[in-house]
Amino acid sequence: MAARKKPVASKKAKPAKKPAGRKGARKKTAAGKAGRRKPAAKKTGSTGKQAKRGGSAAKKSPPARAKSRKPALLSGDNPQIAKGAGNAPVQAYIAAIPGWKQQLARRLDALIGRAVPGVHKAVKWNSPFYGVQDGLWFLSFHCYTRFVKVMFMRGAAFEPQPPGPSKHADVRYYDIPEGGLDEQQFTSWVKQAAKLPGMKM
Repeated sequence: MAARKKPVASKKAKPAKKPAGRKGARKKTAAGKAGRRKPAAKKTGSTGKQAKRGGSAAKKSPPARAKSRKPALLSGDNPQIAKGAGNAPVQAYIAAIPGWKQQLARRLDALIGRAVPGVHKAVKWNSPFYGVQDGLWFLSFHCYTRFVKVMFMRGAAFEPQPPGPSKHADVRYYDIPEGGLDEQQFTSWVKQAAKLPGMKM
C-alpha cells in the first residue's frame, strides 16, 4: 500500500494591522498641533490691555531741566553780566555777587531807589548804572576785593565831596569796605547827583 502523504501545514496568515481608531487619530492630531504651537511671547512690564493698545506700564519721566549757569566772577568778585537796560539786569548783577558785597549792593540799590523815585537803571561794562534818564548817568558802582567802589559822575560839585580822587575833573569815588557804609551821607550825595546833569557813558 502506498504510504500516506502527511498533510502540509498551512502557513498562518499574519493578522492585518488594525486601522487607527478615532482615539489614535485624535492623539496624532493633538501631537501635531502641539508641535506646531507658536513660541510664547516674551513678558513685558505692560498688562494685556496696555500691550494691545500699545501702551506701557511705566510712565516716561519728563526731561530734566537744564540748570541755569551762574555768571562768571571777574577779579574782586565782580560778576560778568551782559549789557542791558532796566531793573532786571541790575538785579541779576546783584544776585551774582558773593558774600557781604551782595548785601551792601542790595542796600545801595534800595537807597538810590528811595532817594530818586523812578530812577533809570542799566548794566554796562559789568557795573550797574543809575540816572534820571536813559543814557545820562549820575552814579555807578563796581566790586573790588576789599571794597565796593561807587563812582559819582559829578562828585566834584558835591558838598562835601566824596573822598576818592579821579583823573577826571568831575568824577569822585566813594570806597565802601565791609561795614563801612554811611547811609546818611551816601543818600545826601545821591540826591545832589540827581539834580546835576548826567554823564553819557
